[in-house]
Amino acid sequence: MSTTTAVVTVPTVLWVGFSGISLLRGAAFVVGPLQEYGVPRSWWTPLAVLKLLGASGLLVGLSFPVLGVAAATGLILYFLGAIVTILRARSYKTVVFPFLYLAPVVATGALAFAQRTFHTRCSRAGHSQCERHGVPGART
Repeated sequence: MSTTTAVVTVPTVLWVGFSGISLLRGAAFVVGPLQEYGVPRSWWTPLAVLKLLGASGLLVGLSFPVLGVAAATGLILYFLGAIVTILRARSYKTVVFPFLYLAPVVATGALAFAQRTFHTRCSRAGHSQCERHGVPGART
């Protein structure tokens, strides 16, 4: 794992995880907008669990980049769905908020993908520089 990947991933995990926990706890700043958008209360817990699973997957992705890519993909779809929901509810003043989550998730996913791709190339080529570039477990 590279330092850049960790510096981007850890705050993203905390940010998304905080959002999931806030939803589980029923924090007014989270559930108020959901009510405004018409999201059924029965969906709140599953949505919170999805956020928490996604955040956990990003964290595990620091060691296993393929899981980080999968988690980022799921969270990207989650937040794109949130954007669509907000637009359908015509709550244009709040549409920016999912983008505040989406941007770091996309960055984290891109870094995990790059790490996975680099690791695959190094492993196939047997490069001795792989460990120096922060790719754990690469052949030397």
